[in-house]
Amino acid sequence: MLATRRTARVMALFGLGVPELVVIAGVAALVFGPKKLPEIGKSLGKTVKSFQQAADEFQTELTAKKSAEEEEKVPGSSEETEAVKKTTAKENVEV
Repeated sequence: MLATRRTARVMALFGLGVPELVVIAGVAALVFGPKKLPEIGKSLGKTVKSFQQAADEFQTELTAKKSAEEEEKVPGSSEETEAVKKTTAKENVEV
């Protein structure tokens, strides 16, 4: 009987696994030095945060534009709808 092995593969960032990220971090430590790494990490964090904020603003803008377009496509505005209801009510009373 063949034994089956179950292995769990953890995909961390951009399809890279944990061992690859450790190697990249080690090379970065050698290239930039341990004193410069916190500054680089901080600036990278700020960049990612500003990118996320810009993406959120873009998403909000798209959602607002989409809802505005949907309102334009709906036949009749609320004022027109009220006018039609009043006219219909008057016609029903007259009949």
